[in-house]
Formats: sequence, C-alpha cells, structure tokens
Amino acid sequence: MSGISLEDSVMDRLRRRYPCYHETAYLFILSGLQFTIDRLGQPRHITGAELAEGCRDLALERWGLMARPVLEFWGIHSTRDLGEIVFALVDCSVLVRREDDSLVDFEGVYSFEDVFEREYPWLAALDT
Repeated sequence: MSGISLEDSVMDRLRRRYPCYHETAYLFILSGLQFTIDRLGQPRHITGAELAEGCRDLALERWGLMARPVLEFWGIHSTRDLGEIVFALVDCSVLVRREDDSLVDFEGVYSFEDVFEREYPWLAALDT
C-alpha cells in the first residue's frame, strides 16, 4: 500500500492480538496518516477526527464507490474501527499517542453510509 509496510514480527503481533482486522487495514491507516500529514503541509500531531477524515478522503480517492466495501472487507465498519486500529498500532509500538488521545476521539466522526453512499459526489448530484 503505497510503499508502506510493517516488519513481519509486528504484523504477526497485530494478527495475534487483533484478529478482527485484515492486515491491509493497518497499512491503510498508516497510508491515511501519511495522506493527512501531507495534506496539512507539515508534520504534527493528528487528532482522531483529522485522521478519520483523511482516511475517508483517501478511500474515496482510491476506490470511489467501492470504498465502503473495501474497508468493510478489511473489518473497518465505522470510524471507531479506525481508532481501534490506531490504538492497536500504538500497542505494538508502531505509533505513539499523547496522554489526551482517546478511542472516543474516533467515535461517530461520520457515518460510513453517509460519506461513502448518500453523500458520494455524483450520487448527491442526482438527488438535486
């Protein structure tokens, strides 16, 4: 996924500890983080909402209308799942968190149905 990879030992740990997510989901989150930082123009701490929005935009850019089924195939059904993956990466020392970072930061940032279906640009244009 865009040249991003994890060491085999890290991926093995993630698979053992968090089997509900496909290994590509972890790489997608790391790609989403890079996408978000690149869009901001300078490296800095990214909030849960910012990362969720960056992942949304990256998924739409890469897969268009297929974004939701691709993410769901990997076990990502909501923005909370994005947070679960981030904290799994923190647990395996791939990412670091600040004291005030919380899984709650990822809850309800947006609805997958809304952003990947109802509000999809050309579908929204058909409703007018």
